[in-house]
Amino acid sequence: MSYSIISLLALILNLIINRDSLKNLRGQTGELKNAQKTNSRYCYFLIASNCYFIADIAWGLLYEHHYIKALFPVLYFDCILYFLFMFLSMLTWIRYIVAYLDKHGRKSKALLYAVWTMFTLALIYLIINYFHPFIFSFNNEHEYITEAGRHIAFILQIALYLVTSTYMLLIAYKSTGGEKARYTAVGFTCLVMELFLIFQIFDSRYPSYATGLIIGICVIHSFVEAGERKEKEIYDNIATSLAEDYEAMYYINIETGEYREFSKSQEYASMKVPVAGRDFYTETRMNIEKYVHPDDREFAQNLHRKETMLQNLESRKSYSYKYRLLINGQQRHFQFTVMRANDERHFVLYEKDIEDEITAENMLLENQKKQVTFTQIAEILAVNYDVIYYVDAKDFGYISYECRNIYGELDVQKSGDDFFADSQIDISNIVHKGDRELVLDFASKDHIIRTLKNQKSCSLEYRIVAFKKTHYVRMTAQKTANGTHYIIGIENIDEEIKKEKEQLKALNTEKELARRDELTGVKNKTAYKELEKSVQSNIDNKMDYLPFALVVCDTNDLKKINDTLGHVAGDEYIKNSAKLLCNIFVHSPVFRIGGDEFVVFLRGNDFSNRESLMKILRTSVRDNLLSGSGPILASGMSEYDSEKDTLVSEIFERADKNMYKNKKELKKEQSHLA
Repeated sequence: MSYSIISLLALILNLIINRDSLKNLRGQTGELKNAQKTNSRYCYFLIASNCYFIADIAWGLLYEHHYIKALFPVLYFDCILYFLFMFLSMLTWIRYIVAYLDKHGRKSKALLYAVWTMFTLALIYLIINYFHPFIFSFNNEHEYITEAGRHIAFILQIALYLVTSTYMLLIAYKSTGGEKARYTAVGFTCLVMELFLIFQIFDSRYPSYATGLIIGICVIHSFVEAGERKEKEIYDNIATSLAEDYEAMYYINIETGEYREFSKSQEYASMKVPVAGRDFYTETRMNIEKYVHPDDREFAQNLHRKETMLQNLESRKSYSYKYRLLINGQQRHFQFTVMRANDERHFVLYEKDIEDEITAENMLLENQKKQVTFTQIAEILAVNYDVIYYVDAKDFGYISYECRNIYGELDVQKSGDDFFADSQIDISNIVHKGDRELVLDFASKDHIIRTLKNQKSCSLEYRIVAFKKTHYVRMTAQKTANGTHYIIGIENIDEEIKKEKEQLKALNTEKELARRDELTGVKNKTAYKELEKSVQSNIDNKMDYLPFALVVCDTNDLKKINDTLGHVAGDEYIKNSAKLLCNIFVHSPVFRIGGDEFVVFLRGNDFSNRESLMKILRTSVRDNLLSGSGPILASGMSEYDSEKDTLVSEIFERADKNMYKNKKELKKEQSHLA
């Protein structure tokens, strides 16, 4: 009975501390797919552990009465279940670790192959044990006897747990913060289970493995699950705090439409919009029919489609739009801002009530008139700006003076009550989409005020589109001498940019010529060294560099041609060699790195078709050899292996060795033809 008590307590404790995890086994899909995979596999481990505890409890109760013949079949069957669930707990634990790491490399695959192999062998051994005792047996008095297979199975499990714990602790050593603590906890759990398995080998009368299992489960619950829940709670609190500045914020999975809402607005809550759902696009369009002003519904419907939102976010971080909502029967203007989250898989949507702002703007338009103080504008008119904005530093009302017709009208003055609000609209309409976000940030109220506190002026160059043509302009902002106004000027700098581009083009042409081989026109050794340095830097920085291969080629008989036919013929032979390589490897750069040596950097389609391209090259060379005309090129290829290669020079050396093998073959064939 005392044997069963420990496993019973372990079962009860497991059910108590992991009740929420076991309840939520089915979970969700979509955006939680990776996390759910980990959670599901952990739940399978908990279930396997519970089954083991139950089998262990039954073993303790049944073995106390093993002398009763009628109970022996049940005792034997429970013993089978005992080992089955022990091996199953090992299998589910390793599968959980691989899912938790979310890695797909060779080490993770090796762990899975190892544990599946051990589990399969364990099932086979249990079947064999029925016919021939290998793991356990019973004597005539039905007393339990351990066989050699039991020790072998336990030792293999111990070895697997040892490898896994070492792997996890190494990953923990390279990690930081919360991940480090959680990986350490998982590695420590493997050590605990390994240690108690050792105890189980030496004393089968004590439930050591059950003790190790529950200790490990408690460690995972305390350091892994609790830590992840705490992080999620922190993120939710941050999002809810940010939502205080808006009526609502939505976090939306782009592909599936699953979403969560964060809102503290009582008025917005009265609309009873769901705080979470599975299809933001469809549900939002349904809510538009209920809550959006009839005149704005068609406009709003089109904006809340996945394709439209993705299109509007092309080449920019965010975009905004406005329409009216009906709240408690009253219309109010709302501004909506959409941006893409850092993970590139979610939209973040902000909703802000701007009714009071619009009312204030209308009042300002009615009650205030701005006058131009030309004496102050004269401070910067000499710079010959095309447009001058004279902005009040307190209420941001402004008047503009347009000096030149680059915006479609000549010498037109206009005024407004909020320069920064109006400029956001103008920027969206006239600034080139590639520069729009940059200009919006520069011309924002916060940026201008903060910058001109510490310096006299600031400027930005960007592009505008007028009359279907692109113009380069420069915006310069500064404060008046008395600090009461900002003066913002815009200047056409097309001619200036044109000159800079011509200078840059000339400079780039010089640089390009320095990287070209004069004889063949392909890239030279300098260009190859620069490429090698760039690729090596990416490898050193552990970047997931694109797949590539190097082809090293060497022209045969160049010295013989130079000696017998002259250097002009030799130069022609080298040019024909370069031409042959360029015609075959059309999507990859070719480098001449020596007198008769070439390197091709295979990438993209050429890399995908490398074997067939190499076959074409060697077939062409052999045809030239047989016909006695055309260049004879020895060649060798080697691919980059991200698991093994740390130096580009290693790849080059392998390709070079393969080239020399091919060179010997060509020499041998030439001698036969001679």
